[in-house]
Amino acid sequence: MTGTVPETAGQEQVPQFPGVRAARCPFDPPPELRALQESGPLTKVRLWDGSTPWFVTRHAEQKALLSHPKVSADVTRPGYPIHTPAAGGGSLSFILMDDPEHARLRRMVQGAFTVRRVEGMRPAVQRIVDDLIDQLLAGPKPVDLVEAFALPVPSLVICELLGVPYADHGFFQDNSKTIIKRSVTPEDRAVAFGKLYEYLDGLVGEKLADPADDLLSKVAAHVRDGELTRQAAAQMGVLLLIAGHETTANMIALGTLALLQNPAQLALLRDSDDPKLVAGAVEELLRYLNITHSGRRRVALEDIEIAGQVIRAGEGIIMPNDIGNRDPGVFPDPDRLDVRRDARRHVAFGFGVHQCLGQPLARIELQVVYGTLYRRIPTLAAAVPIEEIPFKHDGQVYGVYELPVTW
Repeated sequence: MTGTVPETAGQEQVPQFPGVRAARCPFDPPPELRALQESGPLTKVRLWDGSTPWFVTRHAEQKALLSHPKVSADVTRPGYPIHTPAAGGGSLSFILMDDPEHARLRRMVQGAFTVRRVEGMRPAVQRIVDDLIDQLLAGPKPVDLVEAFALPVPSLVICELLGVPYADHGFFQDNSKTIIKRSVTPEDRAVAFGKLYEYLDGLVGEKLADPADDLLSKVAAHVRDGELTRQAAAQMGVLLLIAGHETTANMIALGTLALLQNPAQLALLRDSDDPKLVAGAVEELLRYLNITHSGRRRVALEDIEIAGQVIRAGEGIIMPNDIGNRDPGVFPDPDRLDVRRDARRHVAFGFGVHQCLGQPLARIELQVVYGTLYRRIPTLAAAVPIEEIPFKHDGQVYGVYELPVTW
């Protein structure tokens, strides 16, 4: 963990951004974040490049800034707090844009992610989950739950939704991991993004020539109609493919591990057939775990007064989900996992116009997984001590590299 930057002549003394989790409880934010939150809702931190953006640690101020009209998500603006030196290697489409272009591009795909449309996918998701559990039960044990279950579930779902061949899952999973890895070089990230871009560009070309009933064909139709360039369509495909499997896969594995470490909470979920309890458990796990590892980042377009401070135009803003969702003023006893808690106010999916487009799909997948896996394998257990499980301390998406389980 980082400490405090030593004071030097002409340099303001501010804490470094604590971007790596402490080695204590692997589900909790670093203690440095708790200390910053207790000291006040806003402070300044120092990043890898020497810049000193504002660091927002409390729930109310995070929501206020995420929905503020004078706060920009445009990564190209001066003052935007860049994650790493590699962050510029390839564009992730509209999520790093502002309205009206952000809204225009988002509307092209948001119809596929409405609650009603996604709810219609629940039977297909259930079949995918049940088939993979059948394979688990028929295979050897112990088994790596990440490789055998957590990754295949969302990968199969997003491939079916987008119209991407699942046979290519090894290729896009490997390159996705490179893109979101914190320690990757700009050159390696650009190469990985280029490979995925070329792959999606080829698929867009196929959908232009022979459209099907899938989301990528709908994106290609906007190219045909002159509303979208082919380059933008391929970039949108990369975004949807990465976001559609990486985050959910990590939530499945990390959520399972958290429940195995909290057997009373696991029992409540395993022994209940109440869909409301399952849905509530999903929200609580989203609040408790928060796999987005670098915080949501913005830059102020104008001076903003908030919580007794003034964020000046051009200053960066970082809003770490993990500590925002552990705000004791909103979630009493926040470091305790409680699947019966009303956790719906969490900001795991963000807030405002940029909140996660795919959150309805993620919720359906997690509800089916958490409502099925432990019921069908009631004796599921970790096959190694938690100290031997490799956690993703080096990525922008938090999780585990492996989760050996048995039953």
